[in-house]
Amino acid sequence: MKTPENTFKSALARGDLQLGLWLALADAYAAELCAGCGFHWLLIDGEHAPNDLRNMLAALQAVAPYPSHPVVRIPKADDTLIKQVLELGATTLLVPMVESADQARQLVRAMRYPPQGIRGVGSAIARSARWSRYPDYLHEANERMCLLVQVETHEALARIEEIAAVEGVDGVFIGPADLSASMGLIGQPAHPEVKAAITEALHRIAHAGKAPGILCADEALARHYIEAGARFVALGVDTSLLVKAATGLASRFAGAAPEARTLAAY
Repeated sequence: MKTPENTFKSALARGDLQLGLWLALADAYAAELCAGCGFHWLLIDGEHAPNDLRNMLAALQAVAPYPSHPVVRIPKADDTLIKQVLELGATTLLVPMVESADQARQLVRAMRYPPQGIRGVGSAIARSARWSRYPDYLHEANERMCLLVQVETHEALARIEEIAAVEGVDGVFIGPADLSASMGLIGQPAHPEVKAAITEALHRIAHAGKAPGILCADEALARHYIEAGARFVALGVDTSLLVKAATGLASRFAGAAPEARTLAAY
């Protein structure tokens, strides 16, 4: 068995547009459902959704037969957690709240085996190597890893070129919600000032030679960011889609139920 290529990483390197969907339901059945919807990538959220290691494993297994590439967002930058998630078989990680080039360099090292990094070797008991059924995994894994770092504060934006320049960083993701909060505009990710800052940041990331990314559920604004250079774009969140569809269905039938008849009417 040959160690699989990371097709998502290759697509970003080519500059191909990759459209994705956020998975926050923390349910493997829902993940598989979404995996057949036609998205290039799916984000298994471990920061704000209730996903633990076993939930992540189940989602990775559910998505595996489909073309959609699974990206795992871990809750924080932590070497041990990174090792565990990679052992589950994830090859692309999104790490929140990256504030500096030094932090990005440490993340690169955490995702790679020595001598390029510090990832512990436990492939014989890990799904990542299919329990050593990928005979060349230890020699090929480093080049398959894809690191996406989240820049989410006004302060981090000022250092975005330094962060993007780190070798081993494949993409830089702008977090609109936290960015708007850091700009004193909490709850207003589509505010003109936030939009302008994000648009400029996307240009700066692309100019640095890395793939810019973002989550934007507003279709018109998402198209704007794509035109501005975003190359991996999540277009929605499964929880929001379910809430919107369910609420809309209920509201369309509100008041439509016939009045209850009493027994006396018969």
